Amino acid sequence: MERRDFIRTTALGVAAAAVGADVARATAAQDAGATQGAATPDAAGQHALAGREQSAAAQAGASEAVIHALMDQAQGGVLPAASGLVTASIAQNPEMKYRTLGRTGERMSLVGLGGFHLAKPGGATSEEAVRLVHAAIEAGINFCDNCWDYNGGESEVRLGRALSQGGYRNRTFLMTKIDGRTARAATDQIEESLRRLRTDHLDLLQFHEIIRMGDPKRVFAQGGALEAVLRAREQGKLRYIGFTGHKSPAIHRHMFEVAEAHGFRFDTVQMPLNVMDAHYDSFEQGVLPVALAHGTAVLGMKTFGDPFILDSGVATPAEMLHYPMSLPVSIQVCGIDKPEILAQALDAVRSFVPPTDAEHTALLWRTAAKAKDGSTERYKVSDHFDGTVQNPHWLG
Repeated sequence: MERRDFIRTTALGVAAAAVGADVARATAAQDAGATQGAATPDAAGQHALAGREQSAAAQAGASEAVIHALMDQAQGGVLPAASGLVTASIAQNPEMKYRTLGRTGERMSLVGLGGFHLAKPGGATSEEAVRLVHAAIEAGINFCDNCWDYNGGESEVRLGRALSQGGYRNRTFLMTKIDGRTARAATDQIEESLRRLRTDHLDLLQFHEIIRMGDPKRVFAQGGALEAVLRAREQGKLRYIGFTGHKSPAIHRHMFEVAEAHGFRFDTVQMPLNVMDAHYDSFEQGVLPVALAHGTAVLGMKTFGDPFILDSGVATPAEMLHYPMSLPVSIQVCGIDKPEILAQALDAVRSFVPPTDAEHTALLWRTAAKAKDGSTERYKVSDHFDGTVQNPHWLG
């Protein structure tokens, strides 16, 4: 078998409803992104707004292109079925809003339960974390985030314990991430994650911390991590494949380029999307259009910058949560370590309506000054959040 054929994706299946949802989201993003200058922003604000307008136009064009391409392929009969069972039949809570996960047809809660905070030092106890997971699922959150390296594996242990009780695993779409760049390291981490999470399969596996220009090449190399991940998918141990990173839009774009050169399409991509990102080395402007063009579902993160964006005081927590919800994301992953933070996320979902042009303009103007040097997004400008820099042996 040719290597290109071996690593090609099998998750290109597109249900008519999923295509319709993508078109609707692209249209909404175009409408929400149009700015009319209702406020009187300074030069920094005007620059940010101009970038936003360009981004909106790029997103609309990219979305139209991918929809036409997918429809042409479907008419040609070349789209294979999506891998795995579709979990859109999971019971949905009327108090929660749901969006389609890209091409997969899965219906995901607008907010996802972040995994790191389940075992964050000084945060919830193990018992409290289990109750928090149960409460989130009962409230309609059906997407659970995690990672092999979070808190020495304790985050996965706690989530696995919670999902093993009362049938909660069958009510969730479970994602975890691995750091391994070699096939051996990736295999070991996948197996350990499955044991910790007390499950026989993952709904989504993502390559974690794609934060160096050399990471894509290592993942796709002969004997690289993708070989192990594809083997695990063939064995029924995972269903969908994505990647995540927080460092640079250029690195994310390079990951897409390398994947395309190998005939592979990612099902998901995770990236920082928040009220500050639009002003500094922006993933919203530099990666979101690329993801849409590839038909890849977008998972947002770093809403509060843990906690540097929140501490800036430029917007309320609700405004910070609503901003990425106004973008064409499938899920905004939220770090939740106590009941009041869960309630805050749920309230934001209930109260969310797409912003008016004037509201969007005003928020960007308000955030521009403190965002311009990246100091509130430390994951971009320092190694403060870079676990694999501090622990390079995780890469294998």
